[in-house]
Amino acid sequence: MESTNLTPDIAVQALAALAQETRLGVFRRLVAAGPEGLPAGDIAASLGVAANTLSFHLAHQAQAALVTATREGRVIRYRADFSRMAELIGFLLADCCGGRPEICLPLGLPPTVPETTDEAPARSCCG
Repeated sequence: MESTNLTPDIAVQALAALAQETRLGVFRRLVAAGPEGLPAGDIAASLGVAANTLSFHLAHQAQAALVTATREGRVIRYRADFSRMAELIGFLLADCCGGRPEICLPLGLPPTVPETTDEAPARSCCG
């Protein structure tokens, strides 16, 4: 996995923004919607939640940079931030192997981490 700029504190904030049934449902719908996202009203209707309740949950996710919002006239369209999601997944999986590369294989992770600099060659995900 690529290195990430996420710190443990930022990762905890992002995970906390997903650690509630409605917030997780919102994020899953936004991920499924892809880059075009969804209007707030459509999200609320699909989850059966009031607009003010949805706004409260989306604010948590926006603060954690998991979603972005764009005003389109009277409508606010929300989108999952796929780059932040990838950073979070990368942070969680950075040390996934624990010395056992077979653990990473079902996740589709390569046996080496593509982290290279002039001073450091690519390293095994497990070493």
